[in-house]
Amino acid sequence: MNGKVLHTLEFDKICSILEEFCGSTPAKHMCATLRPSQSLEWIEKAQAQTAAAFNRMLKSDRLSFGANFDARQLLKDATIGRSLSMEELLKTARLLQCVEDLVKYGEDTAADAGDELSELFNGLIPVSTLKNEINRCIKSEDEMADDASSELKRIRNSFATVSGRIHSQLNHMVNQSLRTYLQDAIITKRGDRYCIPVKAEYKSQVSGIVHDQSSTGSTFFIEPAAIVELNNQLNSLKREEDDEIRRILAALSAKLAENADIVNEDQRNITMLDFIFAKAKYALKLNAMRPVYNTEGRIKLRSARHPLLDQSKAVPIDISLGDTYDLLIVTGPNTGGKTVSLKTVGLLCLMGQAGLHIPAADRSELSLFGDVFADIGDEQSIEQSLSTFSSHMSNIVWILKKAKRDSLVLFDELGAGTDPVEGAALATAILDRLHSQGIRTMATTHYSELKIYALSTDGVENAGCEFNVETLSPTYRLLTGIPGKSNAFAIAGKLGLSEDIISSAGKYLSNEEESFESVISELQDKRIRLEAELAEFAKEKESLEQRIKELTERESKLESQKERILNNAREEAKELLQEAKDVADETIRAFNNQGSQMNIKTMEKKRSNVREWLSKQDEALYKDTLKRNRTDKKESVGAALKPSEAVPGTTVHVLSMDVDGEVISAPDKDGNVQVRCGIITSRVPLNELVKTELSDKQIEQNRPKKAQPKLDLSRASTISSEINVLGCTVDEAIARIDKYLDDAYMSHADKVRIVHGKGTGALRKGIHDYLRFNSIVKHYELAAHGEGDAGVTIVSF
Repeated sequence: MNGKVLHTLEFDKICSILEEFCGSTPAKHMCATLRPSQSLEWIEKAQAQTAAAFNRMLKSDRLSFGANFDARQLLKDATIGRSLSMEELLKTARLLQCVEDLVKYGEDTAADAGDELSELFNGLIPVSTLKNEINRCIKSEDEMADDASSELKRIRNSFATVSGRIHSQLNHMVNQSLRTYLQDAIITKRGDRYCIPVKAEYKSQVSGIVHDQSSTGSTFFIEPAAIVELNNQLNSLKREEDDEIRRILAALSAKLAENADIVNEDQRNITMLDFIFAKAKYALKLNAMRPVYNTEGRIKLRSARHPLLDQSKAVPIDISLGDTYDLLIVTGPNTGGKTVSLKTVGLLCLMGQAGLHIPAADRSELSLFGDVFADIGDEQSIEQSLSTFSSHMSNIVWILKKAKRDSLVLFDELGAGTDPVEGAALATAILDRLHSQGIRTMATTHYSELKIYALSTDGVENAGCEFNVETLSPTYRLLTGIPGKSNAFAIAGKLGLSEDIISSAGKYLSNEEESFESVISELQDKRIRLEAELAEFAKEKESLEQRIKELTERESKLESQKERILNNAREEAKELLQEAKDVADETIRAFNNQGSQMNIKTMEKKRSNVREWLSKQDEALYKDTLKRNRTDKKESVGAALKPSEAVPGTTVHVLSMDVDGEVISAPDKDGNVQVRCGIITSRVPLNELVKTELSDKQIEQNRPKKAQPKLDLSRASTISSEINVLGCTVDEAIARIDKYLDDAYMSHADKVRIVHGKGTGALRKGIHDYLRFNSIVKHYELAAHGEGDAGVTIVSF
């Protein structure tokens, strides 16, 4: 790819920004030398690596590459036997620590199925033994640790002992024996020898070696004879220390040389990871996405933004090229965003082919281009010299020679800088040549001739940059399918040009030009209205989809609750049935055991116990149902009634009776209010009332339909589940049974027992004849064996 376009489209600025996200110099060098690739395989791999780093950073961004450096020369020196310095070895130790940290980061952020960075992370091999040994031996860049070796420790201990003896003797001389001979009571050094400052007149009084004298000659620096041998020992120990340090450094360098290949590979992998994560950090800053690549020359950018603009202010644009048309002509007023649109397309293509994510919406498409050419020299560029017609044309000639079918060509203000008629003709001919060759081309212009060319030529499309004449400012939106309007007259008027001059200018326009501009203006207005309607429709559609989602979730929740309630009901019914069976079995066993010996009183007591148990179950069931109904009503009818709201005339719903009514009195001291429900007035606690929006008329209409379960249950508690007509005549029995069945039916009983005895069978036959024609009886049958046999009839309603 030609290097000129990288500067024209400001790809070099992208690389400079990318360098700022790197943590090490080697990775910054990779950014500075980054170039777009023509290999689709390389591009897809690079994009996948950037995406993998992006995903890992979302999990954790705590990684550092600051310890990375180019270790190739250092490793080469160690390999050929050179002893490395303490500074070089410490840099290597920090590099090895970086390897360990990255290995842990790779494990913590790894995807279950692996990703494109797994190979690089797995390629990092820690050399912990060498790192630990270096850190143990070297305390800083200019200090070796005492424990680096036993010999070094011995030498330094001896050095401290001899140095202590020297200071002890010199302190004695300075403070006592030689105090009067000294210029100052201090110990000093000349070279590597300890000395004392002796006054010139007392030079002969101090035995020793003169090493120096002051500039005035009044002071001589003498090494006392008593410490000469000690000073010699100290210097000897110093030479031994230096030799031992060199030996330790050589040993550490040799160990590094043994692991040179591993360290070298680790350093390359760290550099590559630093470079890839820099791309991911840049993508995160731009809110960039991975583009989808094709080889059909198709560009489809959704909500694309120029990466060098302020992303919070940049207006996204949608651009398509290479699908139904391979030539896009962009028109519109100056400063309307034509050049930015052109640069955005070119720069995003370069970024994508360099493995960088692009600032555009998801599912944006780019094609693999063999080369990108751009002739851009607008007033916004610092390269003013390129804006002349000759410079433009020289560049265009070169582009026409180099461009191929797999190229992308971008022209800004094609044909400008010369006579408009000739410039428009040249521009049309150039674009037509590229169009005939199938080369993907995008051009900006002010020429109406090019707008007409786009309208009349297959495979060529117009696009316009929208401009708000009222505010005299561009909207920077790119409208594909409609040519842009220059709006020169409107802009001039807004800037203060007199109306008569503008009117006079209009006379110089041909009828065709004026008509064409009017059509463009009308099309733009319609386009804006349609887009506004589409935006409103999309908003309503989104709202509807959200409502559907909420209703679906609610339905799913209700279905789940329904299933849970049914399961609970089945369990309760199972337990209730088992308990009823146990009660029945116990009663039957009692009847069977005592038989005819059981007196009537005992038998009635047993039956009464069964009836009492059934009544308790009914009461428990009613209370449970009432409790659930209250909860449901509170959710469906309205909010709980507050004391301040319980004023006469307020319509409420009475939960305990499941009826609507009207408050006729304020709450009393116990929190009870008088509520009128039709012709009945009741005193009801506040917690049994909820607000309702029903009117009095609606309450009156709904009242007849309301059931009164509490009253029915009260009746049910007094109706036995069987009637005994033993000893009665047929007429007496039927009269009793008729009233009994009516009461039992009104209490919502399912079935009852009629005890008539066996005898001659006349009473049983008369009762069955009566039941056969009774409208509330569904069917009847004799009791099962052990439950009364032919002496009892079971009636189902």
